Amino acid sequence: MKTLYLECNMGAAGDMLMAALLELADDRQAFLQQMNGLSLSGVAVQAHPSQKCGILGTHVDIMVHGETECSDDGQTAHAHSHDEATEHGHTHESEHNSDDHSHHHEEPHATETAHHHEGLHGIEHIITELAVPEPVRADALAVFRLLAEAEGHVHGMPMDEIHFHEVGTMDAVADIVGVCLLMHLLAPEQVIASPVHVGSGRVRCAHGLLPVPAPATAYLLKDVPIYGGNVRGELCTPTGAALLRHFAASFGDLPMMRLGKIGYGMGSKDFAAANCVRAMLGETPDKPSDVVELCCNLDDLTPEAVGFAFERLMDAGALDVYTTSIGMKKNRPGVILTCMCRAQQRDAMLRLIFKHTTTLGVREYTCRRYVLKRAVRSVEIGGTSIRVKEASGWGVSRSKLEYEDVAAYARKNDLSLAQAADVIRRRTDIDQ
Repeated sequence: MKTLYLECNMGAAGDMLMAALLELADDRQAFLQQMNGLSLSGVAVQAHPSQKCGILGTHVDIMVHGETECSDDGQTAHAHSHDEATEHGHTHESEHNSDDHSHHHEEPHATETAHHHEGLHGIEHIITELAVPEPVRADALAVFRLLAEAEGHVHGMPMDEIHFHEVGTMDAVADIVGVCLLMHLLAPEQVIASPVHVGSGRVRCAHGLLPVPAPATAYLLKDVPIYGGNVRGELCTPTGAALLRHFAASFGDLPMMRLGKIGYGMGSKDFAAANCVRAMLGETPDKPSDVVELCCNLDDLTPEAVGFAFERLMDAGALDVYTTSIGMKKNRPGVILTCMCRAQQRDAMLRLIFKHTTTLGVREYTCRRYVLKRAVRSVEIGGTSIRVKEASGWGVSRSKLEYEDVAAYARKNDLSLAQAADVIRRRTDIDQ
């Protein structure tokens, strides 16, 4: 199984994760060209070599209108309500002694302390308009919704009323979209992360001093193994936590792996330990795994609410969610909502089911799951990249065109879906 392991011994931030994954990419320049070709106003993505503790890696800079923005790497995410948004400054800096290490990046200049406010809907509009594959867009939107949910919880308000500061600036949008795009290009079958080093001490923001991890980060890292230590400062940022939360199926030690590629994503600050996220891509043994099915009967929930619950479960990493029509007591039509997830996701999925449905009880079944080995490759047709999903094992081998790519090709060339698929198969070696 193609496995990506993220080693977060010095925390995680959006730019560090992007840099680590970039080192695993087959064509780094093509990725940078694609990022710089997006409709992100005034944004330029740059990557250059960086060395920490004698280890050579990559550092990513996000330039906005020719200047390096106050990066998410080491800056506490902060959000305000509509009323608060015009009342507070936005400078974020660590409280530390002369021998303390604070954030990964340098503090912002005085002229950079004013940031553009952007609400969740505004950010969703920006991402929706980007020329990226649909799965990348969906991942980026899901990450920002996690951030909005965390900020809404911290501030005690609906996430639609949250105004992002550092997390809402264009550099953070670029960080998140860049990580999601690289995940799409690398196409790991599973992502595992190490326990997360969050740092220690306190961080100063517009509201005053906050403990490390910052409240939004702590909320995002619920049920994730974390630890502090002697490093003073904020090592794991809300954006880093949200990306880990969205992509990592589990957190733990490095599994047995036939290692293929290694990437080092460097931060800006120097510490006694190498300030980096290490990404390792390789093959782990295929083996049957236990999955959990969580089921509940629903007869008093609108179809829209069922669909919303379905969406929230999938966004949280469920393996599958589906409904089955049933007849219930008092001759009421209803549905069984079934959520299939990994055992370590059980509690999180249960909370979501109880939160987003009217059920009073959930049934649990443990199943043994056997899977085919999966891989994704791309073919080029007329300048359009078409992904091909391949599966093999247990004496079978099959391939399937990615629906979103076929649909995009059909729209571009004014073809029906069947016609587009037929053209793609005839012009490639795809046998479907």
